Amino acid sequence: MTIRLNRRTALATAGLAFATPALLLGRAAVAQGTTAPPAAIPPYRRMMLGNFTVTTLLAATGKMEEPQGVFGMNASPEEFAALSEAAFIPADKSFSFFTPTLVETGGEKILFDTGLSADGIRAALGAAGHDAGSITTVVLTHMHPDHIGGLSDDAGATFANATYVTGQAEFDHWAATGNEGFEAKVRPLAEKMRFLGDGEDVATGVTSVLAAGHTPGHMAYWLQSEGRELVLTADTANHHVWSLQKPDWEVRYDADKAAAAATRRSLLGRIAGDKVPFVGYHMPFPGVGYLETKDDGFRFVPASYQLDL
Repeated sequence: MTIRLNRRTALATAGLAFATPALLLGRAAVAQGTTAPPAAIPPYRRMMLGNFTVTTLLAATGKMEEPQGVFGMNASPEEFAALSEAAFIPADKSFSFFTPTLVETGGEKILFDTGLSADGIRAALGAAGHDAGSITTVVLTHMHPDHIGGLSDDAGATFANATYVTGQAEFDHWAATGNEGFEAKVRPLAEKMRFLGDGEDVATGVTSVLAAGHTPGHMAYWLQSEGRELVLTADTANHHVWSLQKPDWEVRYDADKAAAAATRRSLLGRIAGDKVPFVGYHMPFPGVGYLETKDDGFRFVPASYQLDL
């Protein structure tokens, strides 16, 4: 497959090759065509969660061919095609969304992940009425390039006034690999970072949940305000059909595929059981929905106006 990168995105993602290089290059990679969404897709969605304001930000989109090279690697082509047809989506191509989330607590502006490029996250923040300089805290759920790419560019750090939070296990893993993307984007910010373990607070009402498997220290975050809850699942599930309805289907970019499947079953099962809304980084934008149990997995139910009331 030919990867279609525009010049700005190509420059922004240069040097971000991880242990999973097909994320940017390769036969089944996302063909990242823009650093901003198509004009037909509004680039943000603002919601209320108790005293919190939660805004999902569409920092980039991309098209993928031959998606079974990424999703459902242990499924047969017939199984993959049948599930796709039942969900009214094609089996030979897909469309990806890259959705950081901004949480305003009243005293802080906390940004979860940064997209592929500084230009992309600046544009999404600007559309929602925010400046990168107003962000007080940047939380990195994990350190794949589509989550750390917006941390900096040739002009320097994107979030000049922010401190940073990430999982200790995640940082330690990438710090030991000599990875170019980590060294370029994350290591220079290490002195401004606070490191968390499972069940620790970024701020009051914002609690980490270890969701390992996709990466060794991958984190989700559970939000609570005024009796209302929402979960930021990051990359626990990467597709609204193939990863949710079939949580045991293997995903190429999951570092530990068995652990990732177990995490999907445990965390998504809790979300479904508690009927809590969630934001998935790669869910169809605006990325917000609910889960109901379906057969041996889960069905994605997009949110409508529940978080506007």
